[in-house]
Amino acid sequence: MIRTKPSTKAMTDGPLESMFPVASSKILDFLSTHKRWDYSVSDIAKYSGVSFKTALIEAKKLEAQDVLVQTRTVGNATMYQFNMGSKQAQYIDKLISEIATRRIQEILKSKPAMKIRQKKKKSG
Repeated sequence: MIRTKPSTKAMTDGPLESMFPVASSKILDFLSTHKRWDYSVSDIAKYSGVSFKTALIEAKKLEAQDVLVQTRTVGNATMYQFNMGSKQAQYIDKLISEIATRRIQEILKSKPAMKIRQKKKKSG
């Protein structure tokens, strides 16, 4: 019997990942969505659905591009956060938002409109 570990990935298919299915897209989707908090490489890997080694490599690349910033150290873990002070990060965040908005609009167009019934007022 093969046991599979339940997924702890934060999003099933993020906006950026849906267009560019690579590890950096998964990481950027997660960190952009949760940009107010900082995360260790281990947490980034866990919630982005990538391996620890991949998350470490991508975090270093994104930090070099000023998209991620080191915020603090907790024990031996370096914490990273999406760097909204960076123009590149702002453009990435806007792109993710635009892709998500378009996906939502397409979903809403494909679903039939819901009718809302209003209660009749009693005359009395």
